[in-house]
Amino acid sequence: MSLRITALTDPEYRSGGHRLAWLASDDTGVPLGSAFLRLPGSSGQAHLAELDLAVHPAERRRGAGSRLLTAAVAAARADGRRCVTAQTDADSPGDQFLAARGFRRVLTLIHTRLPLARLDTAALAEIAGGSCPGYRLEFWDGVVPDALAATFAASRRAMDDMPMDDADFGTVEWDVERVRSVARAVETRGDRLHTVAAVSVTDGTVVAFTELVVPGDGTGDGRHYGTGVLPEHRGHGLGRWMKAAAILRARAVYPALGGLLTDTAAGNVPMRAINEALGYRPTHTALMYQLDLR
Repeated sequence: MSLRITALTDPEYRSGGHRLAWLASDDTGVPLGSAFLRLPGSSGQAHLAELDLAVHPAERRRGAGSRLLTAAVAAARADGRRCVTAQTDADSPGDQFLAARGFRRVLTLIHTRLPLARLDTAALAEIAGGSCPGYRLEFWDGVVPDALAATFAASRRAMDDMPMDDADFGTVEWDVERVRSVARAVETRGDRLHTVAAVSVTDGTVVAFTELVVPGDGTGDGRHYGTGVLPEHRGHGLGRWMKAAAILRARAVYPALGGLLTDTAAGNVPMRAINEALGYRPTHTALMYQLDLR
């Protein structure tokens, strides 16, 4: 069987970065697999390329994955990237594929799920209804309100010191336009973004946040996008407080929602402890691999 690798045009071009795409097909034009390479545009991640590669199970071990990988790595080199990262489930074909092709394992991610039908609502209500002296909770749907936009964007630096083990992830640069564009992108694809933030009562600034994205029809599982507390405001229980409030709100607004999903670096012990205390239970383990180009 002969293989054809075709470069595709990805219409999703944004100021925050762009993607390259390739399709593997056989000599009759039947698709066998694909690869997408995300090239972040911010200076904090200008060294990085993120790979998403998939081959149909029936077509594996015939060279399609290797050819797609070669094309993607060559493009990353040509763009001056320092490394390529890819994620896969532990003990999966992707795990074996990446390890055999020079990638090294740099991060372990624990995926967990909270089944909403079995919530201990009384315990969550006690947490969410409590208080953290010096702080109040703010809630919004979709795009951040103008009055909170600047400090919400600034609070995103809370993610900069997130435990990433050996992954050369860099830092994501946030400003008001970026947080607004992310919210608009979620809305455009038909999903719903809900944010709970902790605000300092002293100066009205956002100091912590947690985000939850729910499918547009309100069924299936929602997914946490990010939870962060600025370093100078840690140790007050803000993470647990915000998440408990977000969970209860999701349960009330979306009665048909099945559960909430999140993934946490294995080394992020504080966040894993919060999730476990709130009722999240492990579903599977994913691995991040990295190929160093120079």
